[in-house]
Amino acid sequence: MKPFLPAALVAMLLTVAATAVSPAFAATITDADLKRDTAMLASDAFEGRRPGTPGGDKAVAYIEARMKAIGLTPGNHGSWTQDVPLVTITTAPTPLRIASGNEGRVGKPLSLAYGTDVVLWTKRQVAAQVLAASPVVFVGYGIVAPDKGWNDYAGLDVHGKTVVFLVNDPDWQTPAAGKDAGPFEGRAMTYYGRYTYKFEEAARQGAAAAFVIHDTEPAGYGWNVITTSWTGPQIDIDAPDKGIGRAGVEGWITRAAAERIFATAGRDLNMLTKAAQTKGFRPVLLPLTASANLNNTIARSASKNVIGVVPGSKYPSETVLFTAHWDHLGRCPADKSGDDICNGAVDNASGVAGLLGLAGAFAHGPDPARTVVFAAVTGEESGLLGSRWYAEHPIYPLALTAGGINMDVVNVGGRTRDIVLRGGNKSSLDDLIAAMAKGQGRTVAPESSPEKGGYFRSDHFSFAKVGVPVASAGSGVDRVDGGKAAGQAAQDDYTAHRYHQPSDNYDPSWNWSGAVEDLNLYYAVGRDLADGHGWPQWYAGAEFKSIRDTTASQRR
Repeated sequence: MKPFLPAALVAMLLTVAATAVSPAFAATITDADLKRDTAMLASDAFEGRRPGTPGGDKAVAYIEARMKAIGLTPGNHGSWTQDVPLVTITTAPTPLRIASGNEGRVGKPLSLAYGTDVVLWTKRQVAAQVLAASPVVFVGYGIVAPDKGWNDYAGLDVHGKTVVFLVNDPDWQTPAAGKDAGPFEGRAMTYYGRYTYKFEEAARQGAAAAFVIHDTEPAGYGWNVITTSWTGPQIDIDAPDKGIGRAGVEGWITRAAAERIFATAGRDLNMLTKAAQTKGFRPVLLPLTASANLNNTIARSASKNVIGVVPGSKYPSETVLFTAHWDHLGRCPADKSGDDICNGAVDNASGVAGLLGLAGAFAHGPDPARTVVFAAVTGEESGLLGSRWYAEHPIYPLALTAGGINMDVVNVGGRTRDIVLRGGNKSSLDDLIAAMAKGQGRTVAPESSPEKGGYFRSDHFSFAKVGVPVASAGSGVDRVDGGKAAGQAAQDDYTAHRYHQPSDNYDPSWNWSGAVEDLNLYYAVGRDLADGHGWPQWYAGAEFKSIRDTTASQRR
Protein backbone atom coordinates (compact mmCIF):
# COMPACT_ATOMS: atom_id res chain seq x y z
CA MET A 1 0.00 0.00 0.00
CA LYS A 2 1.23 3.49 -0.72
CA PRO A 3 1.80 5.98 2.09
CA PHE A 4 -1.12 8.18 3.10
CA LEU A 5 -0.54 11.78 4.14
CA PRO A 6 -2.99 12.88 6.86
CA ALA A 7 -4.64 16.29 6.71
CA ALA A 8 -2.34 17.73 9.38
CA LEU A 9 0.76 16.75 7.41
CA VAL A 10 -0.74 18.18 4.23
CA ALA A 11 -1.32 21.49 6.03
CA MET A 12 2.26 21.47 7.26
CA LEU A 13 3.66 20.78 3.79
CA LEU A 14 1.51 23.54 2.30
CA THR A 15 3.15 25.83 4.83
CA VAL A 16 6.58 24.52 3.82
CA ALA A 17 5.67 25.15 0.17
CA ALA A 18 5.13 28.81 0.98
CA THR A 19 8.57 29.29 2.56
CA ALA A 20 11.54 30.69 0.73
CA VAL A 21 13.56 28.43 -1.53
CA SER A 22 17.15 27.63 -0.63
CA PRO A 23 19.96 29.63 -2.30
CA ALA A 24 21.31 26.41 -3.82
CA PHE A 25 18.13 25.95 -5.80
CA ALA A 26 18.77 29.23 -7.58
CA ALA A 27 21.89 27.86 -9.20
CA THR A 28 20.66 24.63 -10.71
CA ILE A 29 17.76 22.22 -11.02
CA THR A 30 18.25 19.40 -8.52
CA ASP A 31 16.24 16.33 -7.70
CA ALA A 32 15.43 17.23 -4.07
CA ASP A 33 12.59 19.60 -4.93
CA LEU A 34 11.42 17.35 -7.77
CA LYS A 35 11.07 14.46 -5.34
CA ARG A 36 9.29 16.51 -2.71
CA ASP A 37 6.79 18.09 -5.08
CA THR A 38 6.02 14.83 -6.88
CA ALA A 39 5.57 12.86 -3.65
CA MET A 40 3.30 15.55 -2.26
CA LEU A 41 1.05 15.93 -5.30
CA ALA A 42 0.83 12.15 -5.75
CA SER A 43 -0.08 11.42 -2.13
CA ASP A 44 -3.47 9.97 -1.17
CA ALA A 45 -4.29 13.25 0.55
CA PHE A 46 -4.86 14.77 -2.90
CA GLU A 47 -7.18 11.89 -3.91
CA GLY A 48 -5.92 11.78 -7.49
CA ARG A 49 -6.24 15.56 -8.15
CA ARG A 50 -9.50 15.38 -10.05
CA PRO A 51 -10.82 18.86 -11.02
CA GLY A 52 -13.86 19.90 -9.05
CA THR A 53 -12.92 17.85 -5.98
CA PRO A 54 -11.28 18.80 -2.66
CA GLY A 55 -8.14 16.99 -3.86
CA GLY A 56 -8.04 19.15 -6.96
CA ASP A 57 -8.44 22.27 -4.83
CA LYS A 58 -5.54 21.13 -2.62
CA ALA A 59 -3.37 20.72 -5.71
CA VAL A 60 -4.13 24.26 -6.85
CA ALA A 61 -3.35 25.63 -3.38
CA TYR A 62 -0.07 23.73 -3.20
CA ILE A 63 1.14 24.85 -6.64
CA GLU A 64 0.18 28.45 -5.93
CA ALA A 65 2.08 28.33 -2.64
CA ARG A 66 5.15 26.89 -4.35
CA MET A 67 5.08 29.55 -7.07
CA LYS A 68 4.94 32.25 -4.39
CA ALA A 69 7.84 30.66 -2.52
CA ILE A 70 9.91 30.40 -5.67
CA GLY A 71 9.49 34.12 -6.24
CA LEU A 72 7.27 34.23 -9.31
CA THR A 73 4.84 37.05 -10.01
CA PRO A 74 1.09 36.29 -10.24
CA GLY A 75 0.41 35.55 -13.89
CA ASN A 76 -3.19 36.68 -14.43
CA HIS A 77 -3.34 40.44 -13.87
CA GLY A 78 -2.49 40.15 -10.18
CA SER A 79 -4.08 36.74 -9.63
CA TRP A 80 -2.33 33.37 -9.48
CA THR A 81 -5.19 31.55 -11.19
CA GLN A 82 -7.40 31.58 -14.26
CA ASP A 83 -10.92 30.20 -13.80
CA VAL A 84 -11.86 27.41 -16.19
CA PRO A 85 -15.64 26.79 -16.20
CA LEU A 86 -16.33 23.06 -16.15
CA VAL A 87 -19.35 20.82 -16.10
CA THR A 88 -19.31 17.31 -14.66
CA ILE A 89 -21.86 14.84 -16.00
CA THR A 90 -22.34 11.62 -14.03
CA THR A 91 -24.22 8.95 -15.98
CA ALA A 92 -25.74 5.87 -14.38
CA PRO A 93 -24.19 2.75 -15.98
CA THR A 94 -26.38 1.38 -18.75
CA PRO A 95 -26.10 -1.45 -21.28
CA LEU A 96 -26.05 -0.82 -25.01
CA ARG A 97 -28.82 -2.83 -26.67
CA ILE A 98 -28.35 -4.03 -30.24
CA ALA A 99 -31.40 -5.41 -32.05
CA SER A 100 -32.49 -6.34 -35.56
CA GLY A 101 -33.53 -3.43 -37.71
CA ASN A 102 -35.40 -5.63 -40.20
CA GLU A 103 -38.76 -7.31 -40.08
CA GLY A 104 -36.95 -10.61 -40.62
CA ARG A 105 -34.80 -11.61 -37.68
CA VAL A 106 -31.04 -11.08 -38.05
CA GLY A 107 -29.28 -12.85 -35.21
CA LYS A 108 -30.23 -12.54 -31.56
CA PRO A 109 -30.49 -9.18 -29.76
CA LEU A 110 -27.36 -8.25 -27.82
CA SER A 111 -27.03 -6.50 -24.51
CA LEU A 112 -23.51 -5.11 -24.16
CA ALA A 113 -22.44 -4.75 -20.54
CA TYR A 114 -21.22 -1.39 -19.31
CA GLY A 115 -17.54 -1.53 -18.41
CA THR A 116 -16.95 -5.01 -19.79
CA ASP A 117 -18.14 -4.66 -23.40
CA VAL A 118 -18.78 -0.97 -23.78
CA VAL A 119 -18.25 2.37 -22.06
CA LEU A 120 -20.66 5.14 -23.00
CA TRP A 121 -21.43 8.65 -21.89
CA THR A 122 -22.92 11.92 -23.07
CA LYS A 123 -21.39 15.39 -23.09
CA ARG A 124 -24.83 16.93 -23.48
CA GLN A 125 -26.02 18.74 -20.37
CA VAL A 126 -29.42 17.07 -20.16
CA ALA A 127 -31.14 15.08 -17.42
CA ALA A 128 -31.77 12.17 -19.77
CA GLN A 129 -30.27 11.23 -23.12
CA VAL A 130 -32.18 8.57 -25.02
CA LEU A 131 -30.87 6.60 -27.97
CA ALA A 132 -33.92 4.86 -29.39
CA ALA A 133 -33.63 2.18 -32.09
CA SER A 134 -30.99 4.16 -33.98
CA PRO A 135 -29.81 2.48 -37.24
CA VAL A 136 -26.20 1.28 -37.00
CA VAL A 137 -23.63 2.27 -39.65
CA PHE A 138 -20.02 1.17 -39.98
CA VAL A 139 -18.08 4.19 -41.26
CA GLY A 140 -14.62 2.66 -41.52
CA TYR A 141 -12.13 4.94 -39.79
CA GLY A 142 -14.65 7.79 -39.48
CA ILE A 143 -12.53 10.19 -41.52
CA VAL A 144 -13.46 13.02 -43.86
CA ALA A 145 -10.21 14.41 -45.30
CA PRO A 146 -10.77 16.53 -48.43
CA ASP A 147 -7.03 17.21 -48.63
CA LYS A 148 -6.50 13.48 -49.12
CA GLY A 149 -9.59 12.73 -51.20
CA TRP A 150 -10.92 10.54 -48.39
CA ASN A 151 -14.52 10.39 -47.13
CA ASP A 152 -15.72 7.50 -44.99
CA TYR A 153 -19.21 9.04 -44.86
CA ALA A 154 -19.62 9.42 -48.63
CA GLY A 155 -23.06 8.73 -50.03
CA LEU A 156 -24.93 8.21 -46.76
CA ASP A 157 -26.79 10.64 -44.52
CA VAL A 158 -26.10 9.54 -40.94
CA HIS A 159 -28.42 12.00 -39.17
CA GLY A 160 -30.08 10.13 -36.32
CA LYS A 161 -27.91 7.07 -36.88
CA THR A 162 -25.30 5.35 -34.69
CA VAL A 163 -21.87 5.37 -36.32
CA VAL A 164 -19.20 2.84 -35.41
CA PHE A 165 -15.59 3.36 -36.49
CA LEU A 166 -12.08 2.01 -36.07
CA VAL A 167 -9.37 3.67 -34.01
CA ASN A 168 -6.27 5.26 -35.60
CA ASP A 169 -5.60 5.86 -39.34
CA PRO A 170 -6.24 3.46 -42.22
CA ASP A 171 -2.49 2.95 -42.81
CA TRP A 172 -1.34 2.65 -39.19
CA GLN A 173 0.08 -0.85 -39.82
CA THR A 174 2.56 0.49 -42.39
CA PRO A 175 6.08 -0.13 -40.99
CA ALA A 176 7.42 3.24 -42.15
CA ALA A 177 6.36 6.60 -40.74
CA GLY A 178 6.32 10.00 -42.40
CA LYS A 179 4.67 12.03 -45.11
CA ASP A 180 5.81 9.65 -47.86
CA ALA A 181 4.87 6.46 -46.01
CA GLY A 182 1.17 6.49 -46.88
CA PRO A 183 -1.92 8.69 -47.29
CA PHE A 184 -2.04 9.22 -43.51
CA GLU A 185 1.73 9.18 -42.86
CA GLY A 186 1.90 5.44 -42.33
CA ARG A 187 2.82 4.35 -38.82
CA ALA A 188 2.73 7.92 -37.52
CA MET A 189 -0.77 8.84 -36.40
CA THR A 190 -2.31 12.00 -37.85
CA TYR A 191 -5.06 13.95 -36.11
CA TYR A 192 -7.54 12.11 -38.34
CA GLY A 193 -6.65 8.98 -36.39
CA ARG A 194 -7.22 10.49 -32.96
CA TYR A 195 -10.52 9.49 -31.37
CA THR A 196 -11.28 13.11 -30.45
CA TYR A 197 -11.32 14.03 -34.14
CA LYS A 198 -13.59 11.08 -34.91
CA PHE A 199 -16.15 12.21 -32.32
CA GLU A 200 -15.96 15.75 -33.71
CA GLU A 201 -16.56 14.49 -37.25
CA ALA A 202 -19.46 12.28 -36.18
CA ALA A 203 -21.12 15.32 -34.62
CA ARG A 204 -20.56 17.38 -37.78
CA GLN A 205 -22.22 14.59 -39.76
CA GLY A 206 -25.27 14.66 -37.48
CA ALA A 207 -24.85 11.23 -35.89
CA ALA A 208 -27.04 10.42 -32.90
CA ALA A 209 -24.32 8.24 -31.38
CA ALA A 210 -20.66 7.48 -32.08
CA PHE A 211 -18.55 4.55 -30.93
CA VAL A 212 -14.84 3.79 -31.33
CA ILE A 213 -13.89 0.14 -31.68
CA HIS A 214 -11.04 -0.39 -29.23
CA ASP A 215 -7.96 -2.33 -30.26
CA THR A 216 -4.92 -2.22 -27.98
CA GLU A 217 -2.11 -1.69 -30.49
CA PRO A 218 -3.62 1.09 -32.62
CA ALA A 219 -5.21 2.73 -29.57
CA GLY A 220 -1.89 2.73 -27.72
CA TYR A 221 -3.28 1.27 -24.48
CA GLY A 222 -5.43 -1.57 -23.20
CA TRP A 223 -9.11 -1.67 -22.25
CA ASN A 224 -8.10 -1.13 -18.61
CA VAL A 225 -7.20 2.46 -19.54
CA ILE A 226 -10.63 2.96 -21.10
CA THR A 227 -12.38 1.84 -17.92
CA THR A 228 -10.30 4.06 -15.61
CA SER A 229 -10.46 7.07 -17.94
CA TRP A 230 -14.01 6.95 -19.27
CA THR A 231 -16.17 5.48 -16.53
CA GLY A 232 -17.61 7.58 -13.74
CA PRO A 233 -18.13 11.37 -13.92
CA GLN A 234 -17.09 12.99 -17.20
CA ILE A 235 -15.74 16.53 -17.25
CA ASP A 236 -16.01 19.06 -20.07
CA ILE A 237 -15.83 22.79 -20.69
CA ASP A 238 -19.12 24.42 -19.70
CA ALA A 239 -19.72 25.64 -23.26
CA PRO A 240 -22.54 28.05 -24.26
CA ASP A 241 -24.30 25.33 -26.29
CA LYS A 242 -24.33 23.04 -23.23
CA GLY A 243 -22.86 20.23 -25.29
CA ILE A 244 -25.77 20.00 -27.71
CA GLY A 245 -23.34 20.23 -30.62
CA ARG A 246 -21.93 16.80 -29.68
CA ALA A 247 -23.39 13.45 -30.70
CA GLY A 248 -25.97 12.47 -28.10
CA VAL A 249 -24.09 9.33 -27.02
CA GLU A 250 -20.37 8.65 -27.32
CA GLY A 251 -18.33 5.65 -26.28
CA TRP A 252 -15.87 2.82 -26.79
CA ILE A 253 -16.63 -0.81 -27.68
CA THR A 254 -14.21 -3.69 -27.21
CA ARG A 255 -13.02 -5.39 -30.37
CA ALA A 256 -14.59 -8.66 -29.19
CA ALA A 257 -17.97 -7.01 -28.58
CA ALA A 258 -17.80 -5.29 -31.97
CA GLU A 259 -17.14 -8.63 -33.65
CA ARG A 260 -20.31 -9.99 -31.98
CA ILE A 261 -22.31 -7.00 -33.24
CA PHE A 262 -21.12 -7.47 -36.81
CA ALA A 263 -21.68 -11.22 -36.66
CA THR A 264 -25.25 -10.56 -35.55
CA ALA A 265 -25.66 -8.61 -38.79
CA GLY A 266 -24.05 -11.40 -40.79
CA ARG A 267 -20.90 -9.38 -41.47
CA ASP A 268 -17.24 -10.05 -40.70
CA LEU A 269 -15.46 -7.18 -38.95
CA ASN A 270 -12.01 -8.28 -40.12
CA MET A 271 -13.08 -8.20 -43.75
CA LEU A 272 -14.73 -4.81 -43.33
CA THR A 273 -11.61 -3.51 -41.61
CA LYS A 274 -9.53 -4.44 -44.65
CA ALA A 275 -12.06 -2.77 -46.93
CA ALA A 276 -11.95 0.40 -44.80
CA GLN A 277 -8.18 0.70 -45.33
CA THR A 278 -8.70 1.32 -49.03
CA LYS A 279 -9.46 4.68 -50.58
CA GLY A 280 -12.99 4.73 -51.93
CA PHE A 281 -14.53 2.83 -49.01
CA ARG A 282 -18.22 3.57 -48.56
CA PRO A 283 -20.16 3.33 -45.28
CA VAL A 284 -22.03 0.11 -44.57
CA LEU A 285 -25.57 0.33 -43.16
CA LEU A 286 -26.06 -2.70 -40.94
CA PRO A 287 -29.52 -4.27 -40.40
CA LEU A 288 -29.31 -3.39 -36.72
CA THR A 289 -30.43 -0.71 -34.29
CA ALA A 290 -28.80 0.62 -31.13
CA SER A 291 -30.62 1.77 -28.00
CA ALA A 292 -29.53 3.12 -24.63
CA ASN A 293 -30.87 5.33 -21.85
CA LEU A 294 -28.51 7.67 -20.02
CA ASN A 295 -29.77 9.34 -16.86
CA ASN A 296 -27.49 12.15 -15.85
CA THR A 297 -26.56 14.22 -12.83
CA ILE A 298 -25.05 17.58 -13.77
CA ALA A 299 -22.75 19.72 -11.63
CA ARG A 300 -20.90 22.90 -12.55
CA SER A 301 -17.67 24.18 -11.09
CA ALA A 302 -14.76 26.46 -11.84
CA SER A 303 -11.44 24.69 -11.90
CA LYS A 304 -8.26 26.68 -12.20
CA ASN A 305 -5.12 27.04 -14.23
CA VAL A 306 -2.31 28.18 -11.91
CA ILE A 307 -0.06 30.74 -13.58
CA GLY A 308 3.09 32.48 -12.45
CA VAL A 309 5.58 34.54 -14.45
CA VAL A 310 9.07 35.92 -14.47
CA PRO A 311 8.50 39.38 -16.05
CA GLY A 312 10.53 40.32 -19.08
CA SER A 313 12.99 43.17 -18.69
CA LYS A 314 13.11 44.29 -22.33
CA TYR A 315 10.11 42.81 -24.16
CA PRO A 316 7.57 42.19 -21.38
CA SER A 317 4.62 41.84 -23.79
CA GLU A 318 6.36 38.93 -25.54
CA THR A 319 6.24 35.56 -23.81
CA VAL A 320 7.81 32.12 -23.59
CA LEU A 321 5.47 29.43 -22.27
CA PHE A 322 6.09 26.35 -20.10
CA THR A 323 3.14 24.11 -19.27
CA ALA A 324 2.29 20.95 -17.34
CA HIS A 325 -1.10 19.61 -16.29
CA TRP A 326 -1.76 19.19 -12.55
CA ASP A 327 -4.92 17.08 -12.80
CA HIS A 328 -5.40 13.33 -12.84
CA LEU A 329 -8.33 10.89 -12.64
CA GLY A 330 -9.22 11.04 -8.96
CA ARG A 331 -11.15 8.04 -7.69
CA CYS A 332 -11.23 5.22 -10.24
CA PRO A 333 -12.15 1.51 -10.38
CA ALA A 334 -10.26 -0.30 -7.65
CA ASP A 335 -7.40 -2.62 -8.51
CA LYS A 336 -6.89 -6.09 -7.00
CA SER A 337 -5.46 -4.58 -3.83
CA GLY A 338 -8.57 -2.46 -3.31
CA ASP A 339 -6.77 0.78 -4.14
CA ASP A 340 -9.24 3.11 -5.88
CA ILE A 341 -7.17 6.30 -6.13
CA CYS A 342 -5.46 7.03 -9.44
CA ASN A 343 -2.70 9.20 -7.96
CA GLY A 344 -0.90 10.05 -11.22
CA ALA A 345 2.62 10.25 -9.82
CA VAL A 346 4.41 10.03 -13.15
CA ASP A 347 1.37 11.40 -15.00
CA ASN A 348 1.65 14.20 -14.13
CA ALA A 349 2.79 15.11 -10.64
CA SER A 350 6.31 14.66 -12.02
CA GLY A 351 5.64 17.15 -14.82
CA VAL A 352 4.36 19.77 -12.39
CA ALA A 353 7.45 19.24 -10.25
CA GLY A 354 9.52 19.82 -13.39
CA LEU A 355 7.55 22.99 -14.13
CA LEU A 356 8.27 24.30 -10.63
CA GLY A 357 11.94 23.35 -10.99
CA LEU A 358 12.20 25.38 -14.17
CA ALA A 359 10.34 28.27 -12.56
CA GLY A 360 12.91 28.34 -9.77
CA ALA A 361 15.80 28.31 -12.22
CA PHE A 362 14.37 31.28 -14.14
CA ALA A 363 13.27 33.20 -11.05
CA HIS A 364 16.77 33.06 -9.55
CA GLY A 365 18.70 33.49 -12.77
CA PRO A 366 19.36 36.58 -14.88
CA ASP A 367 16.31 38.66 -15.78
CA PRO A 368 14.92 37.38 -19.11
CA ALA A 369 14.26 39.86 -21.91
CA ARG A 370 10.85 38.29 -22.55
CA THR A 371 8.29 37.33 -19.95
CA VAL A 372 8.45 33.63 -19.08
CA VAL A 373 5.08 32.08 -18.22
CA PHE A 374 4.68 28.94 -16.10
CA ALA A 375 1.18 27.46 -16.39
CA ALA A 376 0.00 24.43 -14.43
CA VAL A 377 -3.21 23.67 -16.29
CA THR A 378 -6.32 21.72 -15.36
CA GLY A 379 -8.44 19.14 -17.15
CA GLU A 380 -5.84 17.58 -19.44
CA GLU A 381 -7.09 14.09 -18.70
CA SER A 382 -10.60 15.11 -19.71
CA GLY A 383 -9.65 16.48 -23.13
CA LEU A 384 -6.94 19.17 -22.70
CA LEU A 385 -9.56 21.44 -21.15
CA GLY A 386 -7.39 23.90 -19.21
CA SER A 387 -4.94 24.49 -22.03
CA ARG A 388 -7.80 24.73 -24.50
CA TRP A 389 -9.46 27.38 -22.30
CA TYR A 390 -6.22 29.38 -22.09
CA ALA A 391 -5.74 29.08 -25.86
CA GLU A 392 -9.28 30.37 -26.41
CA HIS A 393 -9.01 33.02 -23.65
CA PRO A 394 -5.30 33.92 -23.60
CA ILE A 395 -3.91 36.05 -20.80
CA TYR A 396 -0.93 36.97 -22.98
CA PRO A 397 -1.32 37.53 -26.73
CA LEU A 398 -0.84 34.30 -28.66
CA ALA A 399 0.64 36.22 -31.58
CA LEU A 400 3.43 37.40 -29.25
CA THR A 401 4.01 34.01 -27.61
CA ALA A 402 7.30 32.94 -29.14
CA GLY A 403 6.87 29.28 -28.24
CA GLY A 404 7.47 26.92 -25.38
CA ILE A 405 7.59 23.38 -24.01
CA ASN A 406 4.93 21.20 -22.44
CA MET A 407 5.88 18.57 -19.85
CA ASP A 408 3.53 15.62 -19.67
CA VAL A 409 5.60 13.34 -17.37
CA VAL A 410 9.33 13.57 -16.84
CA ASN A 411 11.86 10.77 -16.95
CA VAL A 412 12.24 8.96 -13.61
CA GLY A 413 14.25 6.02 -14.98
CA GLY A 414 17.71 7.46 -15.43
CA ARG A 415 19.68 9.32 -18.11
CA THR A 416 19.29 8.53 -21.80
CA ARG A 417 21.53 9.04 -24.80
CA ASP A 418 18.60 10.37 -26.85
CA ILE A 419 15.58 12.61 -26.81
CA VAL A 420 12.30 12.32 -28.72
CA LEU A 421 10.34 15.14 -30.35
CA ARG A 422 6.72 13.99 -30.50
CA GLY A 423 5.09 14.72 -33.82
CA GLY A 424 8.36 14.89 -35.74
CA ASN A 425 10.18 17.96 -36.95
CA LYS A 426 7.34 20.45 -37.40
CA SER A 427 9.01 23.76 -36.60
CA SER A 428 12.34 25.49 -36.08
CA LEU A 429 11.70 25.15 -32.34
CA ASP A 430 12.28 21.41 -32.75
CA ASP A 431 15.63 22.15 -34.40
CA LEU A 432 16.58 24.43 -31.51
CA ILE A 433 15.82 21.65 -29.03
CA ALA A 434 17.83 19.18 -31.11
CA ALA A 435 20.82 21.56 -31.20
CA MET A 436 20.70 22.06 -27.43
CA ALA A 437 20.45 18.29 -26.92
CA LYS A 438 23.52 17.82 -29.11
CA GLY A 439 25.34 20.09 -26.71
CA GLN A 440 24.52 17.54 -24.01
CA GLY A 441 25.97 14.79 -26.18
CA ARG A 442 22.52 13.45 -27.03
CA THR A 443 20.80 12.68 -30.32
CA VAL A 444 17.21 12.99 -31.52
CA ALA A 445 15.55 9.60 -32.00
CA PRO A 446 12.29 8.85 -33.79
CA GLU A 447 9.26 8.04 -31.68
CA SER A 448 9.29 4.37 -30.76
CA SER A 449 5.48 4.16 -31.04
CA PRO A 450 4.33 6.90 -33.46
CA GLU A 451 1.04 5.06 -33.99
CA LYS A 452 -0.01 6.12 -30.47
CA GLY A 453 -0.38 9.73 -31.58
CA GLY A 454 1.46 11.22 -28.62
CA TYR A 455 1.57 14.65 -30.26
CA PHE A 456 -2.23 14.95 -30.03
CA ARG A 457 -2.57 13.72 -26.45
CA SER A 458 -1.38 16.58 -24.28
CA ASP A 459 -1.56 20.32 -23.79
CA HIS A 460 1.00 21.45 -26.36
CA PHE A 461 -1.58 20.46 -28.99
CA SER A 462 -4.07 23.07 -27.71
CA PHE A 463 -1.50 25.76 -28.46
CA ALA A 464 -0.41 24.27 -31.78
CA LYS A 465 -4.04 24.37 -32.94
CA VAL A 466 -4.02 28.15 -32.52
CA GLY A 467 -0.64 28.50 -34.20
CA VAL A 468 1.79 28.69 -31.28
CA PRO A 469 4.79 26.34 -31.59
CA VAL A 470 4.84 24.59 -28.21
CA ALA A 471 6.96 21.45 -28.29
CA SER A 472 6.54 18.07 -26.64
CA ALA A 473 9.99 16.65 -25.98
CA GLY A 474 11.39 14.08 -23.60
CA SER A 475 13.92 11.35 -22.95
CA GLY A 476 14.11 8.55 -25.47
CA VAL A 477 14.50 4.87 -24.64
CA ASP A 478 18.26 4.48 -25.10
CA ARG A 479 19.27 4.49 -21.46
CA VAL A 480 22.83 5.15 -20.41
CA ASP A 481 22.36 2.24 -18.01
CA GLY A 482 20.84 -0.66 -19.95
CA GLY A 483 20.48 0.71 -23.47
CA LYS A 484 17.41 0.60 -25.70
CA ALA A 485 16.18 -2.77 -24.49
CA ALA A 486 15.96 -1.58 -20.89
CA GLY A 487 14.37 1.73 -21.84
CA GLN A 488 11.74 0.19 -24.12
CA ALA A 489 10.91 -2.51 -21.57
CA ALA A 490 10.38 0.11 -18.87
CA GLN A 491 8.19 2.22 -21.16
CA ASP A 492 6.08 -0.77 -22.17
CA ASP A 493 5.74 -1.90 -18.56
CA TYR A 494 4.51 1.53 -17.48
CA THR A 495 1.93 1.65 -20.28
CA ALA A 496 0.66 -1.84 -19.55
CA HIS A 497 0.59 -1.72 -15.75
CA ARG A 498 0.59 1.83 -14.40
CA TYR A 499 -0.67 4.30 -17.02
CA HIS A 500 -4.01 5.66 -15.75
CA GLN A 501 -4.08 3.00 -13.04
CA PRO A 502 -4.04 3.19 -9.21
CA SER A 503 -0.50 1.78 -9.39
CA ASP A 504 0.95 5.04 -10.79
CA ASN A 505 2.36 5.87 -7.34
CA TYR A 506 5.43 7.76 -6.16
CA ASP A 507 8.48 5.54 -5.71
CA PRO A 508 11.38 6.84 -3.56
CA SER A 509 13.79 4.64 -5.54
CA TRP A 510 13.24 6.44 -8.85
CA ASN A 511 16.34 7.67 -10.65
CA TRP A 512 15.88 11.41 -11.32
CA SER A 513 19.11 12.00 -13.23
CA GLY A 514 17.32 11.82 -16.58
CA ALA A 515 14.67 14.29 -15.42
CA VAL A 516 17.34 16.76 -14.29
CA GLU A 517 19.14 16.43 -17.62
CA ASP A 518 15.92 16.99 -19.58
CA LEU A 519 14.95 19.98 -17.46
CA ASN A 520 18.36 21.54 -17.98
CA LEU A 521 17.76 21.09 -21.70
CA TYR A 522 14.37 22.82 -21.45
CA TYR A 523 15.94 25.59 -19.43
CA ALA A 524 18.58 26.16 -22.12
CA VAL A 525 15.91 26.26 -24.84
CA GLY A 526 13.74 28.59 -22.77
CA ARG A 527 16.71 30.86 -22.10
CA ASP A 528 17.47 31.06 -25.80
CA LEU A 529 13.88 32.07 -26.54
CA ALA A 530 13.53 34.40 -23.57
CA ASP A 531 16.83 36.25 -23.96
CA GLY A 532 16.64 36.57 -27.73
CA HIS A 533 14.13 38.15 -30.06
CA GLY A 534 13.56 35.45 -32.65
CA TRP A 535 10.32 33.73 -33.53
CA PRO A 536 10.25 29.95 -34.15
CA GLN A 537 8.52 29.17 -37.44
CA TRP A 538 6.36 26.27 -38.56
CA TYR A 539 7.80 24.50 -41.54
CA ALA A 540 6.03 24.25 -44.89
CA GLY A 541 3.46 21.49 -44.75
CA ALA A 542 2.85 21.79 -41.00
CA GLU A 543 -0.89 21.87 -40.37
CA PHE A 544 -0.58 24.91 -38.07
CA LYS A 545 1.52 27.18 -40.27
CA SER A 546 -1.36 29.00 -41.95
CA ILE A 547 -2.88 29.93 -38.59
CA ARG A 548 0.39 31.40 -37.34
CA ASP A 549 0.98 33.24 -40.60
CA THR A 550 -2.21 35.29 -40.14
CA THR A 551 -0.58 37.12 -37.19
CA ALA A 552 2.90 37.55 -38.69
CA SER A 553 2.56 41.33 -38.91
CA GLN A 554 2.28 41.59 -35.11
CA ARG A 555 5.74 40.14 -34.57
CA ARG A 556 8.72 42.42 -35.02
